[in-house]
Amino acid sequence: MIKIVTDSTVDLSKETIDELGITVVPLSTTIDGFSYIDGVDFSAEDYMQIMANAKELPKTSQPPVGKFVEVFDELGKDGSEILAINLTTKMSGTHNSAVAASEISNSKVTCYNSQYISHAMSYQIREAVEMARKGFSIDAILERLDKVRECTSLYIVVDRLENLVKGGRVSKSMGFLGSMLNIKPIASLAGGEYTPVAKVRSYSQVIKFLAKQFAEDIKGKTIKYVGIAHADGLEHVNNLCDAIKDYVKKEQIYIHHTCPTISTHTGPGAISFTYMVE
Repeated sequence: MIKIVTDSTVDLSKETIDELGITVVPLSTTIDGFSYIDGVDFSAEDYMQIMANAKELPKTSQPPVGKFVEVFDELGKDGSEILAINLTTKMSGTHNSAVAASEISNSKVTCYNSQYISHAMSYQIREAVEMARKGFSIDAILERLDKVRECTSLYIVVDRLENLVKGGRVSKSMGFLGSMLNIKPIASLAGGEYTPVAKVRSYSQVIKFLAKQFAEDIKGKTIKYVGIAHADGLEHVNNLCDAIKDYVKKEQIYIHHTCPTISTHTGPGAISFTYMVE
């Protein structure tokens, strides 16, 4: 048997996590000197208000190696193999913690760098679970994950630049200029790295850009998954769903509030738009 482990940036509901039968190792955030565990100490929605009232930008932390060892050992007690699929190494050391833990654990563990976050990573989780239930080997699953990763696109849109500036991902001068001009940066996560691809002046232009990109990318292909995650940006989610309704129905789109770790870096109003086509 193969059991799947991932982290809390996967942006899946508890019901979906239970349905898939996966184990989630949470990241944590430190707010004004106190440490909180993603999805345990408060909801993703409640976190937005907590962050807004914080004296300074919260700090995010990867799970400790020991936590992964504990999870791997427990899941492997019955002889099961473990496949750990975690967020991109370009944004966190979580994958590296899992790798270090795999070398200590008594279980047989394989670690895979998803090169993504949020729903884009969840597509890999879903495919891995389906194949594991059908009895496929680790090698076969890894080969499929490479394909899923190659066929996935993820775009991140930040409403305000303050958190990116405070987190050191955008310079202060760029943040000041962006705020003055009301710029909405659009970035992709191709190759697992935050890469700016466009700058627009309004969210209506954001929606047009994403809808156009989606329409171009799906030509002649089959849509496998579509997902939108947001940080208190439900209005933008609904507008994007309307913009792509000719290609996919809203009820077919995975929509979820993103986890505290991601919200910390994006700030309120951000959305991510992900899809996989083959």
